[in-house]
Formats: sequence, C-alpha cells, structure tokens
Amino acid sequence: MMRVPVFCVVVLLFICHSHSLEIQNPAYGSKRSRENVLSDPSDCMSRTKQQQVFTNSHNFSVDIRMPGVVPSGSDTYLCMAYPVPTSQDAYIVDFIPQASMDTVHHMLLFGCQTPVSTSSYWDCGSVQGTCEDEASIIYAWARNASPTKLPRDVGFKVGRNSGMSYFVLQIHYGDVSAFRDHHRDCSGVALRMTSKPQPFIAGIYLLMAMDTVILPGKRVTNADIACDYTSYPIYPFAFRTHTHHLGKVVSGYRIRDGKWSLIGRQSPQLPQAFYPANKEVNVKYGDTIAARCLFTGEGRTSKTYIGGTSDDEMCNFYIMYYMDSKHAIPYMNCMETGSKELFQHIPDEANAPIAVSPGDMNSMMHMGSSADHHENKSLLDTNKAQQVLDQDFHLEQVSAWPQSSLQLGQVSGLALDTDSNLVIFHRGDHHWGADSFNSKARYLQRSLGPIQQSTILVVDPDKGNILKASGRNMFYLPHGITTDKENNYWVTDVALHQVLKVSSDGSDRTLLALGEAFTPGSDSSHFCQPTDVAVDIETGNIFVSDGYCNARILKFSADGKYLSEWGAGSSDRRRRIPFRIPHSLVFLPNKQEVCVADRENGRIQCFIAETGEFVKEVKKEEFEGEVFAITYSPAGNGLIFAVNGDSPYYSAPLRGFVIDYLTKDILDTFNPEKKEFKMPHDIAVTKDGSVFVGDAGNKSVFKFTTEKLHHSVKKGGIEVQELEEMDMFVQTKAMPEHKKTAAIQEKQSVAQQPQPQVEAEEKKINSAAKPIREQGVLPAIITTLLLIPLLLVITVGVFICWKKNNRCEVKTEPSSVGGILGKIRGKAVGSLNLGNFFASHKGYSRQGFDQLSTEGSDQERNDEDSSDSENEEYSAVPPPQSSS
Repeated sequence: MMRVPVFCVVVLLFICHSHSLEIQNPAYGSKRSRENVLSDPSDCMSRTKQQQVFTNSHNFSVDIRMPGVVPSGSDTYLCMAYPVPTSQDAYIVDFIPQASMDTVHHMLLFGCQTPVSTSSYWDCGSVQGTCEDEASIIYAWARNASPTKLPRDVGFKVGRNSGMSYFVLQIHYGDVSAFRDHHRDCSGVALRMTSKPQPFIAGIYLLMAMDTVILPGKRVTNADIACDYTSYPIYPFAFRTHTHHLGKVVSGYRIRDGKWSLIGRQSPQLPQAFYPANKEVNVKYGDTIAARCLFTGEGRTSKTYIGGTSDDEMCNFYIMYYMDSKHAIPYMNCMETGSKELFQHIPDEANAPIAVSPGDMNSMMHMGSSADHHENKSLLDTNKAQQVLDQDFHLEQVSAWPQSSLQLGQVSGLALDTDSNLVIFHRGDHHWGADSFNSKARYLQRSLGPIQQSTILVVDPDKGNILKASGRNMFYLPHGITTDKENNYWVTDVALHQVLKVSSDGSDRTLLALGEAFTPGSDSSHFCQPTDVAVDIETGNIFVSDGYCNARILKFSADGKYLSEWGAGSSDRRRRIPFRIPHSLVFLPNKQEVCVADRENGRIQCFIAETGEFVKEVKKEEFEGEVFAITYSPAGNGLIFAVNGDSPYYSAPLRGFVIDYLTKDILDTFNPEKKEFKMPHDIAVTKDGSVFVGDAGNKSVFKFTTEKLHHSVKKGGIEVQELEEMDMFVQTKAMPEHKKTAAIQEKQSVAQQPQPQVEAEEKKINSAAKPIREQGVLPAIITTLLLIPLLLVITVGVFICWKKNNRCEVKTEPSSVGGILGKIRGKAVGSLNLGNFFASHKGYSRQGFDQLSTEGSDQERNDEDSSDSENEEYSAVPPPQSSS
C-alpha cells in the first residue's frame, strides 16, 4: 500500500521540475532569449534600473539609462538623476556611450549636489533645468562626435569630498520621427569607476568673455580672453566650444615664451561635445592661456552683448585637463580680456571661420534659444544662491566659553594638538611696547628675565578648562606656535629672534633651536623677529615667516637644515611688491602649499611648498589694508579663515573672514557679540568647524561656532527646526569652484515642451504585464489540483499504517513523508520566488526579477565570453610628460 504514495510523490516531483523549467525559460532561459531582451528597444524597460556592478574590490561600473522613455515631440530634453553609488570618494575612469545617433541628438552628464528631481525622469527643457544647485558638466556625447576618452590613470573625482553626490543624465531627442515604431528609448552612458585613488584628477578650465560688444552689420568681431597660469601643471586632453548663433570659430591656445600652441579649435555651430585636444601641449606655471571667439554681426540691426538671453551672445572655451592628484583643482576659470598687444601674435587660423554644412547647422538649431538662456541664467542663479547661503550660515560667538577665566596675558598664538585640543601661546606679564626694541631690533628688556608664568596652555575646546600648562622661564616675547605629528610645539620668540622646538610632555625641554638668541640677522642662520612656523606633517619640513624686519619665508628640514627661502610673489611679474611683515603662516596638507598673511599689504599669498613658486593671492577691500592671521581647513575644496587688524589708513571693523580657497570669495564674516576685537592676533579652526581667535589686545580667546543658528523648514507639511552644524556650513557654503562658478557652465536645456505621456506609458507597461501574470495563473492551478489527490493518498496511507502498527513516528527523516514534503516545500516555494531564484544567477538581483545588469549589454552575457579585463584594476603607468 505504501508504494502508491511513494509513486505519487515521484510523479509530483517530476511534474514540479518540469513546471519550474517552464517558469524559468521565459525570463532567463537561453542565450537567444537574453539576446532579444537586450536588443529589442520595446523591452528595454527590463534593464533600465541602474545597477552598480562590481568587477573586483575596487572597480565597479554604473549604467545610467533613460527608463524606457518616449519623447512627446521633436527637440525634447529629458533628464534623470542617479545618486553616486558610494558615500566615499570614487573616480570615473571611462565613459561608454550607450546611444545611437539615429535616436539621440546629444547627451550630457552633469554632476551636482541637488538635482531638480529624483523621480524617474523629467522634462528638463522647461524652466526646471537639471540641478537646484550649479551643475558641472563632466561628459558630453553628440551626433558624429567621438566620445570623450580619459587618459590612463586619470579620473573625475565624485562622491564624498567632491561636491557631487548625484549624476544627472540629460538627453536631447532631436527628431521624434525616430519613434514612429513607438519603441521606448533606454539610451544613456555606462561609467567605469573605481574607489582606488587615481594618480591624476580630471578637471575643467573655462575661458569666458564678459564684455564683448558685437556691432550690427560688422563682418568680424573678436572676443579675446587671456590669463597667466599660476598653479601646478595641467595636461589638456579635450576641449569644447560654445557660442550662440553669431559665433563662427573658437580657438584656445597656450602661450609660452611668446610661442602660441593650439589646444583646440572648432566651430561652435557643430555638435558641442568635447573633442580631443592637442596632446603635445601642457600648461605650467608662468604660461598664458588664451582664447578667441570670432563673431559676425551680419544680419543684426542692433548691438549684441554677452548675456543671458537668446538675443545675447556667449564666448566659452572649455579645457578638460588632468593634473597630479596631490594638487588637483577640479575647476578653474579665466575671464580677463586679453590685451591687443598680446593678440597681435595670434595664429591666422583663429581668424578663419570653419565651414558648417546646412545639415549640421539645422541640427544645431534644434538646440533652440532656451538652451542659450539656461546657459547664462545659471550666472544669475549663482548670485541668488550665494545671497541665500550668506543668510543661512553664520559663525556666532559662544559667549559662555571659556566657562572659567584663563588668566591670560597678550595672546600671540593659537594651535591645535593631535587630540584636537586648543593650544594657547601667551606673554604672561610681558608686553610688547614701544620701548621693547631699539632701532636695530635688539631686545631692550632682557633684565626682566624670561616669563615666569606658564606661557603654553592646552585647553579643552568644548569647555575651556585648562588641561595642561608648560613653558615657564623659557620665553621673553612669544609670537607664533604650531604643533607637529608628535605633538611637539614649534614656536617663535621675537625677542630671542629664534624658532624653537619644545617638548609637550611638561618637561619644558628645547629639542631644537634655530637662530642665535637675542641676535637679529638676515642670513640663513639668523632671523629678525620671526613671526610664525608651519609644519609639513608628512615630511617634517618647517616653514618660518621672517618677519618684522626681514621679508621672507624660509624652509628647513625636520632636523633644522636650511633648504631654501623666497620673498613675495605676484601674478604680474613686472610689479612684484615685497612682503611687509609676513605675519602668519599655514601649511595646506591637501594642496602641498604654504600660505602667508602679508600683514601690512593686506593680502594672503600662497606658494608651492616644494619650490616656493607663487600660486595665488587673495586681497579684498573688506580686509581694509591689513591681514593679521590665517588658518586653513581642507573641508570641501578648502577654506581659508582670516582676521584683519587696525590700519593707520582705514577705520575698518575688526572681524574674521571665511574665504573659499578656489574662488577667493568671502563666504562669511564674524566678530564677537559683546566685546569687540582689539587686536585679533591668531586664529585656529577645529575639525568640527569651531573657530578660535586669540586677541592680544583683549588678552583673551574667543570661540565661534554655527551651532546657535536655527531655521525652520517644512518637509511634507511638517515644520522642522534644523540645527545647522559646521559640517553643513562647509558642504554648502564652501562649494568647489567648479560648482560655485558653474554659473558660467551650461545647464544644457531647450525650448519648453509638454511632459511626455507618462500615464499612457504606464498603461502600456501594465498591459504588457498582463500576459505574464495570466501565463503564471494556469500552471499554479494545475499544481494545486495535483496536490489535492496526493494529500488524500498520503492521509489514507498514514491511517492504514497507524491501524496496523498503532504508531507512526512523525519525524522529518529523508525517507519520511514529512521529510519529503519538507524538501518539496523548500524547492517548490523557492522556485516560485523569482527574486531569490534570479538572484542566484549571473546578471540578476533580488531587487526585481526583471532587473538585469546592462554592463556590456550589447554582448551576450555568458561565462565563457567573459574576459580578464573585467577584473583588471583601472590603473596604468603615468601619462608621458610632454617636453613642450
């Protein structure tokens, strides 16, 4: 009798197995079926859910595709946003376009912090645009234009510290007749990315004319831009041009020793993609970068200006470059009008228009006036955004800090130790007065002896209580202080004319002394009232600003060996103004630069730490003639914190400044609420964004944070009080230059179009899904009907067994009925769980059984076709250094 249920069970297993194959084949099945899914445009919905596909622990690819769209008409611009798939830094090392010129006119990929929408897709040819903040273009593809190729070991930095947390794909569908067959489009771009830091970082340099006037009827008008290059070497590898309808040709050059070398030249009436640049050209410190846009005023009856409407013009020349990652600057720009004398020598090719065929001209006309409007509109948006930021974020004094008096003398220096504690350097009962030095800078008050109080205090930055005190009977007139990675103190004493390395263990040991005590001088072994010290944490090299009677910066090795020195720099080499009291130094670890507060010149200058080459100058009217101290935070793309001081020529308010390193813009100013600054002498900033200012006049230290600033927002109709931390201040206000000045980049979008018929598409999707559901109902009914007689047979068998033996062990042994049912249950239910089923097969995930990785979607996805290149790291030998 037991043979009957066993036989039935075997029959049932065979049926279920056959049924599982029937379920499997339509969705997974053969190579041919997979091939059809990838090649049939009407089925592209099955692969438009963007995936992050890993090839090894470092490398992954991201496929960004339109989700099966049907443009509503010609010249439709559609956008979709995709989050950068990591919270860490990542690098785009290759772009693989997945588009056909028969369908797509052009596509752009932007990076930004806040896209206009995170929904499926939206019409970005309207006023919506691409991003709420400034969008940075990082890739362009157009009809008949070769895709942008990054050199080996070069990557665009995205993710945590880049200011780009979203990609926005924008596609321009030119001629809607390509959709007569009613297929859905899944065009896009595949990004090959790596989390492995790249030796070289890609960036954009924009040359842009601002004040050109094109006269009506005039055959030729030139817009000339030129700037001296004052940073680390860059290596152009692609370029892009942009004007409106009057532009005939745009050319970009590097000028070195009077020789003009072409970077790139193109008609802006051709597809405005990035084209390969002249590989023989690099740009280094001392070169000049120049560009010319050639316009015609023929056909116009009034003057044409540079501006933000379709009746205005633009002159943009973009250079896509790479540079060493240690010094990477993701965005730079030049807006200075080139001199007539310089452009007298421009090559003749810059004055020769490039012929454009009528077909190309017509295709460019599809871009319409709205695109021009959006390209310029962002300039106004940036100014408005900056006003909002200035209102929302502001450093304010923490009036309750310190909680108890610190009993300070003239506070001359501030630093932070490796534990993020505040280190205060003060003068105790000594004062620097008019009778402290003679005319030869020799100290006149040696008879007072050294300061008997503890001149170095380590203070809790949160409460202000003293944690440690040292520096008794060592100093006469303390000035600057900094710390190294071993927490040693590096200090300057203007009375001693020395730089001292002092232990921080409380023993007050002098570990190294530079200069001769009480002996001023100007050679490599003497100082004259040195003001400050900066330390390169990695190499141990130290930099000394010297000082009140010398005008130089000196560089020493960690053991005190003299290495080099330099004076003030200038972007105009014909007019170099010497330092007038280099008063404060800071080392920029992420840029390998040293910046100095040139006090009496009211400016900040930065230099390459290795060579002393001048990089940049920040000089603002708001400084009112004097900058006393500076410090630096690497947050975002760099923030400089500064304080000014009293000037005999100005009646300026004394205050602190937060300055964007890249744009040189003042992001915030701050000052105490109750007690005014008297002589703010040094400044320090913690990792959490708290700012401390030491005031020699008030003999006190002030603390500033953004923790007090609240504002209300509404999310989902609920009002929420937000506490703005300094981290948000850094992320929002100190936007990288390629974002803040992306005002002058394009948000490529065009004439307003009605939204695509989303509802109609949804109906199509739903109707297409019905046959699939209907196909699954009938097999399920058959399976259920088969199970009923089986259960009856098993029940009868169990009853007979019990009657004969008066027992029947209910155990889940492999031979028992329960065990067999357990196996059937695990197999049958598991096979019907398509998410789990497909997750076990290559190319699928549990996130949806129709979600298929589209990496290499034009190829068949089987194991035997996979290549070793998928497991290679995206690295290579450094690009060859050009001799030019």
